[in-house]
Amino acid sequence: MASVHESLYFNPMMTNGVVHANVFGTKDWVTPYKISVLALLYDMAVSKISLPERRRLNKLILPLQQGPDQSLGHFLNTVDECCPQTAYAVKLRLREMAEGELKDMELFFSTLQTPLTAFESEAYKTSVVGLFMRHMLLAYNKLSFSQVFKLYQSLLQYYYSPFPKPADGRGGLPALVADDSDMDLTSTEDTVGDRMDKEELDSSLDESELQNDSPSSGPLSQKQAEYFLARQAYLLKNDENKALKPAELQKELNNMLKFNPDFSEAHYLNYLNSLRVQDIFLSAHSLLHYFDRLILSGNEGKGNGDDGYGRSLRYAALNLASLHCRFGHYQQADLALQEAIRIAQESNDHVCLQHCLSWLYTLEQMRGFDSSILTEDSVTMAVHFCLPYLASLGIQALVQQGVTQGKVAHKLMDALKDTDILHWKHSLSELIEISLAQSTSIWRMYGKRSDARSHNNTEAFAVVLCHLAELHAEQGLYSAVSELLQHLKEQFPPHSQNAKLWMLCELKIQFERHMNEGKYHLAEPLITAICALNKTEGLFRKALVLKALNRTSEAYSVLQWLQGHCETTAKVELVIRVLLVTAQLHWGSSGFSTALPLLLQALARAQQHHLQALASETILHLTFTQLMLGVPEQALNILHEAIETVLAHGSVMDKGRALMLMARCQLAAAGFSSDAPSHPGNRRRPKHWPTVVEQAMNSLKEAATYFSQLNCKERLRDVHYLQAKLHRSLGQTSQCNRSAMLFRLLDQELQTPAPPLSMRL
Repeated sequence: MASVHESLYFNPMMTNGVVHANVFGTKDWVTPYKISVLALLYDMAVSKISLPERRRLNKLILPLQQGPDQSLGHFLNTVDECCPQTAYAVKLRLREMAEGELKDMELFFSTLQTPLTAFESEAYKTSVVGLFMRHMLLAYNKLSFSQVFKLYQSLLQYYYSPFPKPADGRGGLPALVADDSDMDLTSTEDTVGDRMDKEELDSSLDESELQNDSPSSGPLSQKQAEYFLARQAYLLKNDENKALKPAELQKELNNMLKFNPDFSEAHYLNYLNSLRVQDIFLSAHSLLHYFDRLILSGNEGKGNGDDGYGRSLRYAALNLASLHCRFGHYQQADLALQEAIRIAQESNDHVCLQHCLSWLYTLEQMRGFDSSILTEDSVTMAVHFCLPYLASLGIQALVQQGVTQGKVAHKLMDALKDTDILHWKHSLSELIEISLAQSTSIWRMYGKRSDARSHNNTEAFAVVLCHLAELHAEQGLYSAVSELLQHLKEQFPPHSQNAKLWMLCELKIQFERHMNEGKYHLAEPLITAICALNKTEGLFRKALVLKALNRTSEAYSVLQWLQGHCETTAKVELVIRVLLVTAQLHWGSSGFSTALPLLLQALARAQQHHLQALASETILHLTFTQLMLGVPEQALNILHEAIETVLAHGSVMDKGRALMLMARCQLAAAGFSSDAPSHPGNRRRPKHWPTVVEQAMNSLKEAATYFSQLNCKERLRDVHYLQAKLHRSLGQTSQCNRSAMLFRLLDQELQTPAPPLSMRL
């Protein structure tokens, strides 16, 4: 449940704190790549293209215009995927200019004006295509003769780099690339003159550099830099796998900051990228740099108003608070949050204040305090200011708090149903995912199996798949678990920020599997890795291993610390599990009467919070305790209250334990002792003894099936031991010998003494 809500409010700056970039790098200029784009747009305007192909090409227009320059090969391949006919026409037009003379390029630019005058054309002067073409025409017309010649030489190099060079050696002309001083919109004088030779040497590139599609191949214009940053930020928020890898993105950002260290948006994206890999130092360092750059640029132009740096400053402080929250620095988070509230109050920014209030109750909840009043106030204010996103988050936070406070399940699900209506009404797809994941968490915590569906690469999607993996593991379907985990690893690589969800899930499943199989030496090394991801989960499993290794005093110390910690942080589910394991430690010293208060306390808490699965497990422990105290009839009556729930919703291990416990209670109620020597006719049996034995044998047989699914050989050994004694009590020698042989084989394989049945549930 905590993982579902952990980062719901993270990254508000992506929707509310984005500011316009400072002037960065170089101005827009005419380049060979832009000539290729112009050729594409001209062909789209004058040619007849089918409607599906035109739609695909239209989707390419903005990325091609605003994105970084591409090599010709990559550009033609991209267009060819949408419309092969257009790609061929573009290639043909570029070849005409490359194999012709300078006048052919001049002729091409003169023909660009034709579609601009046609109103029905896509290149109409007020359209996106038309504005770009007019912009390039204006830039080209302001070039001097030497600059035009230099552009033509660059076009030759651009065209011939991916193709064989002609025999006349035209392709051997110097490779020249336009720069901002030569071909920008404001350059009207021929300033090449004396610097021509030097610039040709400085700007020459080899073929491998020209074919490099990454933004780092050269300085970016303002629009290209803004597009690149906005695109990567969007991908980091919505589909992290499609974004550049952390190392590659870091390289590109370093390249941008090399040209302009005061580019604040690059620092912010650097903060997001560092957060992906949980780099505390660099993420905080980058966010503070963003904070400082905003202040330094605060007096520049009209950006000093409510829509400028001041707005971004508020959200920068809010992001700093969220960063400290994520890494558990609650005191620093509180200070940053108070600063964000102060700035928002000075600016009368109610939206930012609502985000601050959302983080305030989230911070209180992380500290383990009751934040329900703050959450209710946040929902009320969000509804008042018509902020459905924050209102829905508040309701989901109240639902999460309701689980820990013992609210009944149907009320919580009704609240989530109301939020779903809000999600669909306002198209809040991300919150739909979170609602599904939260519903799955609630049902599982309340002891019901449910399969939730999700369809996005979000944190909620990872949580849902982790729940499904754990549900399959509980049923012994480890092949399905492997497929789910493999899918999670593909969707959320180790460097992604949600990868720790499946890492913890995988470690917990491996641990449970080793414990079920009795391989404690394999389970123990996993504790360190689990502690690194979740300390409390790791310590709880450490106590389980210590108990299994009969290191009782160490296990008891760990459990006592865990109980105090979980009581403080209101982790009711873990408190109940700690009480159950502590009761098992009392069993090891035959302290069954001293275990009863602990079990009754665990049962009261489970029923108070409507945790049906834990309540059923606690009843199994009470049944076993009463069986050992010599009241099997009472134990059998209690067991009937939980057996139906366990068989319907319990794990394979719980089902096997419940059936084996039922068989032992039935036999004990009929006067049969599993620990005493058994000989045919050694005591008087009741008249219904064969019926009791038949029922017990059926239960044991079904329990053996469940234990076999988990390869739980220690418990299978106990089952065969009981079966052999029952067959011998009935004088069934062959069946007795078969069960005894199976017991002997498992005993030799395990090479550990079989503990008395009175020591284990």
